[in-house]
Amino acid sequence: MPRESAIARAARTRKIIAGLQAAYPDAHCELNFANPLQLLIATILSAQCTDKRVNLVTAELFGTYRSAKDFANAELAELEQAVKTTGFFRNKARNIQASCRTLVAQFGGEVPRTMEELIALDGVGRKTANVVLGNAFNLNVGLVVDTHVNRLANRLGLTAQSDAVKIEQELMTLVPREQWTLFSHWLIWHGRRRCGARKPDCAGCEIAKLCPRVGLS
Repeated sequence: MPRESAIARAARTRKIIAGLQAAYPDAHCELNFANPLQLLIATILSAQCTDKRVNLVTAELFGTYRSAKDFANAELAELEQAVKTTGFFRNKARNIQASCRTLVAQFGGEVPRTMEELIALDGVGRKTANVVLGNAFNLNVGLVVDTHVNRLANRLGLTAQSDAVKIEQELMTLVPREQWTLFSHWLIWHGRRRCGARKPDCAGCEIAKLCPRVGLS
């Protein structure tokens, strides 16, 4: 396949966006949450874990711990047991508690609204911060790059990068800022429902004509 110019790639990206938007008009964050704190905690728990499992855990967790102060003052062993089935539960419980103690001490128990303040919290990187900013506060500060976004952005030929931060930077130049949060959702939904890692459904793909199938035979 001949090398694609930047102008051609930008034009193809716009068509990909239109196709994904038509295919998934209701795309949204599939973690259950009622407020920014719940989304922050759910996103921390989602590392190396399915959203479905996280939602099962948080259905009970958020009934027991209702505020940052509750998490900050929790017995760590009890918190560990509450999140055990999400995997890596000791690290996750420690990060949740440490983050909530910071929220209580520095932010009055509220989740901050800036990337810089969020990534300073324990267990919070750019991906988690972007999830919270985009979905809890409707702030398009960056793009969420999870395994689905990483895979599809490369498979679609939108980037050749493997580093999440570099992928994010490239996508930010291709996707209109007002669609940054939604674009991640569209790719994630497409990755879960159509473009799987091992057996992508290329025959049924809504954007097949726009896809160079990078890495696929």
